[in-house]
Amino acid sequence: MNMKKLEKYEEKCIECHACEDVCAKTYFKSEDRGKSRIVINEELDEKGQKINVCNQCGECMEVCPELALTRDKKGVVRLDKDKCVECLICVGFCPYLSMRVHKDLLEPFKCIACGLCAKECPTEAIEIVETV
Repeated sequence: MNMKKLEKYEEKCIECHACEDVCAKTYFKSEDRGKSRIVINEELDEKGQKINVCNQCGECMEVCPELALTRDKKGVVRLDKDKCVECLICVGFCPYLSMRVHKDLLEPFKCIACGLCAKECPTEAIEIVETV
């Protein structure tokens, strides 16, 4: 199966946050970067990441009691809001800290590898790739 995901080049990131801005505006019509599916850390997070974005590993799917997380035909892990009961087990379990929550939203959210952040990034620190 071909899989779509974001490749990150952290050494190129200048922390401009353009990727976070376009993501929050596109998916939540918001200026609040806390609603971005990608996070730029000015200091490395506890996993040593500057750019934190879902790598579509699918481990969250295994812990969802409602089977609300599934993989689409492009390999992207997606959340079915109708099945989600907002238990947030996936958020606590995500080994990469890439499943997000926000106080204004009921259900968790994550990167769906749309590539808008890559198009917006002025230094090409993020790239959308398809793997086999």
